[in-house]
Amino acid sequence: MNELKTKVGLLLLLILSINLSAADAESLQLFTDNKVYSDGQPLLVYGKALPNDGLILRLFAPDGTIAKFDQIAADEKGEFLRVLINWPSPSTNFPYGTYTVEVISNQERGLSQKADVKFASSSELIEVPVERTVNTLVFAPQTAAVNVPIRIFVQTTSDGALVAGSPEKLLGTSHVHLPTGQVVSLALSFKTLHQGIYYADYTPDQEGTYVFHIVSFNQGTVSNGSAATVVLKQDIEGISNQILQLNSILHSTSKELDKLKNETKEFGSTLEKSQVSLIETNKNIDNSVKLISGSVKNIEEASGQFNSLFLPIVALIAVIIALQITILARRR
Repeated sequence: MNELKTKVGLLLLLILSINLSAADAESLQLFTDNKVYSDGQPLLVYGKALPNDGLILRLFAPDGTIAKFDQIAADEKGEFLRVLINWPSPSTNFPYGTYTVEVISNQERGLSQKADVKFASSSELIEVPVERTVNTLVFAPQTAAVNVPIRIFVQTTSDGALVAGSPEKLLGTSHVHLPTGQVVSLALSFKTLHQGIYYADYTPDQEGTYVFHIVSFNQGTVSNGSAATVVLKQDIEGISNQILQLNSILHSTSKELDKLKNETKEFGSTLEKSQVSLIETNKNIDNSVKLISGSVKNIEEASGQFNSLFLPIVALIAVIIALQITILARRR
């Protein structure tokens, strides 16, 4: 029974809180006189609040910064009316795009209402949709090395203007896809480099392709961007150093080849000289052979003449010896 009473009480409290919220929502209302404005036109803001309520009016630029700030008070009926801004010529401070008007109540604990308007080049009857265009660009190196930190840059714009804000809220659902298929959150990794430009450092621990998926969430609009990095055993700097070392070795080898070429030229000239000397030596040898051949011929001729003279003398000596032997034999 007590449990039933408790549940009924909670239900009544819930219904009461819903009714109070609805009443609060009805007690603070915000309107603008148009949805699309061009330069030179006034932005008229009006609505309803609690009687004599102090109100804060703010105009947010497409990048989320406050472009205009004002304080007014509602009248005795709770009504308010104010020209918040006369639209200036478009500039870097007031670019074309979607702006947000906000009214905040002081008496109702900061209760606020918002309305979006469009600042465009023309406010004619042509329908211009009041919507935000959020773009996310991701810059990551194409190649990296294992266990070497890499830095990812993210640029977030709304209607062309850089979006300011906390990177934890703006990029809180960003993550990286690992080569293994796992997903690692980058929610707490990003830091602000400049309004709308953020960076994060990540250290890959294995080879493969890493895909950085960046999700930007700004005023209810989501934008996605991604970039891929191929992680190798060593980065381009290491490969470049190896190439420089190889170039140095090739340069030294080229010098040695030039030196060898010069020595080969000298050897060639020496060889040519040796060939000339060898030819001359061959010629001298040929001449010597010819001279020796001539001498041999002369010797042969002399030998023939000697034989022609020597043989008769030997025969005469033999006759004389035979005669002496005969004479000696007769005497005995």
